[in-house]
Amino acid sequence: MRITQTLRRAVQTRADATATICGNREQTWRELRDRVARLAGALHGLGVQAEDRVAILALNSDRYLEYLYGVSWAGAAANPVNIRLAPPEIAYTLEDSESRVLFVDDAFAPVVAQIRAQLPALEHVVFIGDGELPEGCLAYEDLIANHAPAAEAEVRGDALAGLFYTGGTTGKSKGVMLSHDAIVYNMLNMLPMLGYDQTAVYLHAAPMFHLADMANTHAVTAVGGTHCVIPRFDIDALLAMIARGKVTHTMLVPTMINMLVSSGKLEGADIASLRRMLYGASPMPEALLLRAMKALPGVGFVQGYGQTEAAPVVTLLPAEAHYPGSDKLTSAGVPAYGVDVAIMDEAGSEVATGTVGEVCARGLNIMQGYWKRPEQTAETLRDGWLRTGDLGYMDGDGYVFIVDRAKDMIISGGENIFSVEVEGAIYQHPDVQETAVIGLPSEQWGEAVHAVIVLREGGTATEADIIAHCRGLIADYKLPRSISFREEALPLSGAGKILKTELRKELAG
Repeated sequence: MRITQTLRRAVQTRADATATICGNREQTWRELRDRVARLAGALHGLGVQAEDRVAILALNSDRYLEYLYGVSWAGAAANPVNIRLAPPEIAYTLEDSESRVLFVDDAFAPVVAQIRAQLPALEHVVFIGDGELPEGCLAYEDLIANHAPAAEAEVRGDALAGLFYTGGTTGKSKGVMLSHDAIVYNMLNMLPMLGYDQTAVYLHAAPMFHLADMANTHAVTAVGGTHCVIPRFDIDALLAMIARGKVTHTMLVPTMINMLVSSGKLEGADIASLRRMLYGASPMPEALLLRAMKALPGVGFVQGYGQTEAAPVVTLLPAEAHYPGSDKLTSAGVPAYGVDVAIMDEAGSEVATGTVGEVCARGLNIMQGYWKRPEQTAETLRDGWLRTGDLGYMDGDGYVFIVDRAKDMIISGGENIFSVEVEGAIYQHPDVQETAVIGLPSEQWGEAVHAVIVLREGGTATEADIIAHCRGLIADYKLPRSISFREEALPLSGAGKILKTELRKELAG
């Protein structure tokens, strides 16, 4: 399989249909393919060869889409950089990947200027923004205009398609090596689960560097649908683009859904065209999901569970399982097509149905390994299985229920406490906007359950109120021993995951 086949098919079947809508720019699939081929020609002109890393650090745009296909068309490997990283972390990602070319927009050109001297392997910086060309950068549109279309390199199968760095939520970020097979196979799972066809209009509101959005990118291209793009998640921009483009599909992480349904802006908004919403990247509290389903009654919700190492989907919870009272609503769904999923103990043996163990997966979607990290690759890929580091169980119908990240599980007084379960109870309090539960060192208990909470506007709940609320929902030993309230939003990774490592550092300090 190869990534660029989806683009070839879109041109064959939908050449003059609208491919992208971004700001005041629109283009057809025929026009997009021409620009992609010219971009590949420009990359060859810059000396890019097979599987060389070509990076991008930019907000969402139609040019981001051209980059993704242009790099594959040229036979190179993409390196989409997390836009929420600090400059030293960006420098580490680019240096570790040995990226030779970097695409950058208006928002990040100043950052690159700061760190460029630290990047000896970086030969060219290409400016894809709309502002004034920064010093030392090549103009993207000039490269497109001045190069003839290149023939498709047709790299495929186990060839390196890209390096995708982990979010760094539990340690130093690692470059995940994904092949063309892995990325395309994941895309194929999106087609039936999201109901994509040529009428699909997909809104890129989540970051385009994230693999969950990217799986949809390739699915929409495969059917010749339309890509609508806003630079970043913004409620007003999202609702305006849904109305303008008659958007049918989008993908949001739970924190974005929480902000959307709590905004008070859905009433009166023109969102009648929206029929599917994929969510994932972090746990979705049941109380929040029920609120979202009520606020968006015409939308079919689909959950995707996985991780970067799985390109990213491992399981999917279909729209038909999303209804109040469903006993599957809190699950992560069933194994994706063609993906083996098993719950294993530490020794690598499958555990009995209903027993908690580590979620493991194998299939064409699984990574080749961590870039330049053979020891960590061997720890994570064992006997052909990806050890996800997530704890969960599988019921008799094959539905997987995630109980926690292994590293987020709290051991208090000898009891295992899953932070996700405690968060689920807290989220049911009407005053709670968002929460994260962590373990803090305790001389008495080893670890003590601590909740960090952001209240809704006008919320007045106290520590005592929250604990009393939770007492009727979870066992006493799982109750928060302490709570801290904060006015600012919880720290997030670029993929929208709450950074519990940062909260632990803040509270330890």
